[in-house]
Amino acid sequence: MSTAPKLNLVSVEDYLAAELVSPVKHEYLGGVVYAMAGGRNAHNLIASNTLVALGSRLRGRRCRAFNSDTKIRVRLPTHVRFYYPDVSVICQPNPQSDSFQDEPAALFEVLSRRTRRIDEGEKKEAYLTIPSLTLYVLVEQTTPALVVFRRTDQGVVREVYQGLDAVVPMPEIELDLPLAEIYDGVAFAPEPDGDEAGY
Repeated sequence: MSTAPKLNLVSVEDYLAAELVSPVKHEYLGGVVYAMAGGRNAHNLIASNTLVALGSRLRGRRCRAFNSDTKIRVRLPTHVRFYYPDVSVICQPNPQSDSFQDEPAALFEVLSRRTRRIDEGEKKEAYLTIPSLTLYVLVEQTTPALVVFRRTDQGVVREVYQGLDAVVPMPEIELDLPLAEIYDGVAFAPEPDGDEAGY
């Protein structure tokens, strides 16, 4: 009778210290560390456009947009996770000396064939346990469309916005977000086949 190999779990403290010097980003799920792969140019352009669109609207306000180097800590009942969303909006920031944020107001993930299942499932379920989170936004890569999970008094509502003329109202962070800006310069095409381990 064989036994399953024992995982060597990494402590939160060791993970955070290692991430500060690592050339590769890693996500952390309850002691297990996963390396993140790089993204295709279309993914990176969409994420950058989203950051710029949000950042320009939030300049001088209490909420700020952060890029994909900002980790989000998720405290679940049984363990802690750290994820790197593509873009986050933070209205109640941690100290600037921290390497992560605890209270995001909005999180954005650019979807790909390889990340869709995790972004729509595992990450969505984890992110929506964060009390401060009011918006979780999934950004399509091959067509101009956003799926918004919005926290309301009646629970979380799923909304879909499609087309370059669409504008997403985000009163929770005091702005409206035009899809034309998110997809500025993007040439829509099916994702290529191949070994796309990350984005």
